[in-house]
Amino acid sequence: METFHYLIGQDTPHIAWWQMSLRAVIIFLYAILLYRVAPRRSFSNLSAQDIVLTVILGSSLSRSLTGNAPLLPTLAATGLLVVLYVSVTALAPRSKIVSRLLKGRPITLVRSGEVDDEAVRKARLGENDIAELLRLNGLRDLSEVEEARIERNGQISVIPKRAT
Repeated sequence: METFHYLIGQDTPHIAWWQMSLRAVIIFLYAILLYRVAPRRSFSNLSAQDIVLTVILGSSLSRSLTGNAPLLPTLAATGLLVVLYVSVTALAPRSKIVSRLLKGRPITLVRSGEVDDEAVRKARLGENDIAELLRLNGLRDLSEVEEARIERNGQISVIPKRAT
C-alpha cells in the first residue's frame, strides 16, 4: 500500500506530473464505473438532482486529480454520493413526498384556453413566452389550447383542443 501511496502522491504536499497523470487514469476509469452504476437518465435528461450530482462529482474528482484533495477518500466519497443518488432516485417513484422534493410538480399554465396568470408568474414567464409556446406547437390562439403546463423536467407540454 505504501508503494501505491507513493505512486499517487498521497502523502506529499505537491504531486509530480506523472502522479497527476496516474491519478487522471484512475479517476477516468472510476468515473466510467460510476457512470455504469448510475441510472442512464442522470446524464441525459438533467433534473435538479442530476445537475447537483454532476457538479459535485466533477468538482470533487477534479480536486483529487490536481492533488488538492486526497485521492482515495475522494473516490470513496464520490462513490457514496452515487449510491445515495441511486437510492433516492429508486425511492422517488415509490414515495410522493420524495418525488415532489426531488422532482417538483408540474405547473398548469393554461386550462381550457384561459391563462392562469398566477401560475405564469410563478413559472417566471410572460405573455411573449405563452405566445411563443403556442407558435412552437402549431397553434395560433389560446382558444385552441385545452391545457399547457411546465412539466417536472422543465419542458412545456401543450394539449390542443380536439376539433369538434
